Amino acid sequence: MDDGSGPQDRLTGLAVDDVWTRLAQAGPAQASEAVVFLHGNPGSAEDWLDLVAEIGGLRRTVAFDLPDFGQSVAPPEFGHTVAEYATFLGRAFEVLGIERVHLVLHDFGGPIGLAWALRNLDRVAGVTLIDTGILTGYRWHRMARLWQTPGVGEIVQAATTRAAFRRAITRPEPRGLPREFVDRMYGDFDRRTRRAVLALYRDAKSLGETAGRAIPAFAAADLPALVIWGAHDSYLPPTFAERQREPFPSADIHVLPDSGHWPYVDDPPAVSRLLTEFLRVTE
Repeated sequence: MDDGSGPQDRLTGLAVDDVWTRLAQAGPAQASEAVVFLHGNPGSAEDWLDLVAEIGGLRRTVAFDLPDFGQSVAPPEFGHTVAEYATFLGRAFEVLGIERVHLVLHDFGGPIGLAWALRNLDRVAGVTLIDTGILTGYRWHRMARLWQTPGVGEIVQAATTRAAFRRAITRPEPRGLPREFVDRMYGDFDRRTRRAVLALYRDAKSLGETAGRAIPAFAAADLPALVIWGAHDSYLPPTFAERQREPFPSADIHVLPDSGHWPYVDDPPAVSRLLTEFLRVTE
């Protein structure tokens, strides 16, 4: 969707306690139920601008930078754990007057959003999982394992140049990724964000082994769920798509045959269509 404005023109500032972040919002701003988009690593609220605008024709939609990602600024005491990010979500929803949520999650937005959802099952209208979910038995990808290793992770982050970042992000993608998308991610991948990534990945190191504990609670709730996965995801194998039926028995699952880790970037029409249809059915 192109309304003639630049990305920054569609973002406003939002203060959540001591965190300053950026907010994208569309639809009825006072509605107490909202579709909330959570980005992964690397990522920001800008990842979702087009979908926020499109889905805003149906529902209130919201996206924001998670603390110390994008251009947000968290206080020094923020610890960058999954639990702290989930707590931040709860406070952001209070500030925004959101009482009931349909979560749209990608990458590390998955563990964070699902941690909040597990605490607040009665407030979850549904979930859309885009290359993320409950990852029982997951073996971390190579870069994640490097980040999780003290000392090694710091060296890797310090040595990550724009050219190296661009190669690492685009090489596994079957359709490639737009240059401006990759360059924006690198532009946001500053010293603050690199430290946040190390802390978050180290906190979540055992995520694959412990995720199964949440399955019974989610399965009992049987939340409306849409699963969208790229068949060529090099970080999270598409075999995990079908496995989302364990926590979400009624899940509607779609594996996009030509997509990688960012389906909403490499095939926006497909993701928009699936999400729009799903939200209409679950109104």
